[in-house]
Amino acid sequence: MDEIKCPKCGTVFKVDASGYEAIIKQIHDKEFEKEIKNREALFRTEAEQANRISKMEFEKNLQNTLAKKESEIAAVKADAEKKVTELKAKIEGFENEKKLAVAAKELEITNLKNEIKNEKNLAEVTKQNAMQAQEKEISDLRNSLKLAEKERELSEKNLREKFEAQLAMKDEEIDRIKDFKMKLSTKMIGEDLEQFCLSEFNKVRAAAYRNAYFEKDNSSVREDGETKGTKGDFIFREKSEDGTEFISIMFEMKNEADTTATKHKNDDFLDTLDKNRTKKNCEYAVLVSMLEQDNDFYNSGIVESYKYPKMYIIRPQFFLPLISLLRNAALDSLAYKKQLAEVRNQNIDISNFEGELAQFKDGFSRNFRLASDKFKTAIEEIDKTIAHLNKIKENLIGSENNLRLANNKAEDLTIKKLTKNNPTMAAKFKELSEGPGK
Repeated sequence: MDEIKCPKCGTVFKVDASGYEAIIKQIHDKEFEKEIKNREALFRTEAEQANRISKMEFEKNLQNTLAKKESEIAAVKADAEKKVTELKAKIEGFENEKKLAVAAKELEITNLKNEIKNEKNLAEVTKQNAMQAQEKEISDLRNSLKLAEKERELSEKNLREKFEAQLAMKDEEIDRIKDFKMKLSTKMIGEDLEQFCLSEFNKVRAAAYRNAYFEKDNSSVREDGETKGTKGDFIFREKSEDGTEFISIMFEMKNEADTTATKHKNDDFLDTLDKNRTKKNCEYAVLVSMLEQDNDFYNSGIVESYKYPKMYIIRPQFFLPLISLLRNAALDSLAYKKQLAEVRNQNIDISNFEGELAQFKDGFSRNFRLASDKFKTAIEEIDKTIAHLNKIKENLIGSENNLRLANNKAEDLTIKKLTKNNPTMAAKFKELSEGPGK
């Protein structure tokens, strides 16, 4: 049996196993129920406390979250307000830029309109100025044409008057010459024609021909085969400032009275005139002739001879005009004549140079031939010497070969070869090799 002690009074009871188990069960059920109640109360208290704590944490977290959200909402709101402000500012800036752009475009359009208007006005003014200039130019041209027409009419009138005056002068001159011819003898007529030409030239000598020579040809020149010499009537020469003669003319004056029995022709004197021109080294020849009065060929003006070069046949009234024409032509060619003179001098120098060069070539050729001959002789002598030396060389080569063969034979000579087939010499060499007394 088991004993059980009462916790309050300390009394000890003895109980059997079944009673013990019942007590234990009873105690256990009460304690368990009590424990359950305690634990329920504890659990309820803990749950309530946990709920309170959870509620407090939840409320705290909720407040923190709400505060954070409110802060985020405030930040978002502030950012939104900032963006709205910036957007408003941008919109205002865009509107201002738009207004400025519109104002600039309007100003540009206004300027373009003004420029177009100004250009249009300028074009109109330019057009008007051009039209006025054209009208003025047309007016000037018309005035010029009128002035030119007046000048042409005046010129034609002056030329006509001048031509008529010249014709009248020529008619008077012809009449005067005819009158002279009728009054003078043949010799006197010829002399008066020369005097006429000399007088005409002297009238203009001081003004136009200050540096010219115009005198009678007083020297006769006779060529081979001629029985007597010939000469012309007058010679005209003129030089430039540097002394270069640029023109020379041989003149012959021929005239005869109408009553002369023998009538000469101009061609009768051309051959002699050409010879006189050549003798006196004149460039031109001129026949001043009153012959063949009714020949229109000579009466028409200055006639150039087709038989002789640089020869002319003229009437007395063309004496000075022909000199002037030939002189002006010669002046134009003066520069070419100077160049020709320089070329001629150069040709003379070249000729002298060529002559000296030819002389040098001849002397050089002669010396070269002499030197060549001597050189050839020397080469022949050298060839002969070379041939002689070659013979000597061949002989020396032959001697060298013989010496070489002899040397080879001498080097090849031995005692054995010397004593071969010679018992006496073999015995002598043996004695020499064994020595005396053996």
